[in-house]
Amino acid sequence: MNLQDIITLYTYNDWATQRILAAGAQVTPEQFVTSTDHSYGSLRGTLVHTLDAEYGWRMLCQHNTFTLELEEAEFPTLDALAQRWQTEQRAMQEYITSLQDEDLMQPVRYTTDSGQKRARILWHCLLHVVNHGTQHRSEAAAMLTAYGHSPGDLDFTVFLSHQEASTLSLE
Repeated sequence: MNLQDIITLYTYNDWATQRILAAGAQVTPEQFVTSTDHSYGSLRGTLVHTLDAEYGWRMLCQHNTFTLELEEAEFPTLDALAQRWQTEQRAMQEYITSLQDEDLMQPVRYTTDSGQKRARILWHCLLHVVNHGTQHRSEAAAMLTAYGHSPGDLDFTVFLSHQEASTLSLE
């Protein structure tokens, strides 16, 4: 894995998240907070968890401190959540673009909530964040589709086609 691969994955991650947030802007305030059978309850709960994980893992990778701190109540509306997500996306982009290829092989050490000591390679942690986001975006997409507001296809290959089309339109 090299830095350009990580940048591509995070560009995809941001693209897919924006599709979810755009579809989420179409739901009612009640749908945003209504409990479902998904792992984090509501659409809001799922999205807050996903954002909190992105923030927490960035803090661990960048500052060696893992902190989950976002609470659902901080985000009464999707707009409030989207604004905070933009801030996190910018911070993650700044962090990633500050890295060099050799940094990706550095160990990241942390202790789990259950007290287990772990060491991971940085690029494994960064890939985990994108993969984790894919899982929870799929749950959010299922909720949004049930509400009649599908975000459309979120596949990586769809993203790549979108990127190719954007590049061609610039030529």
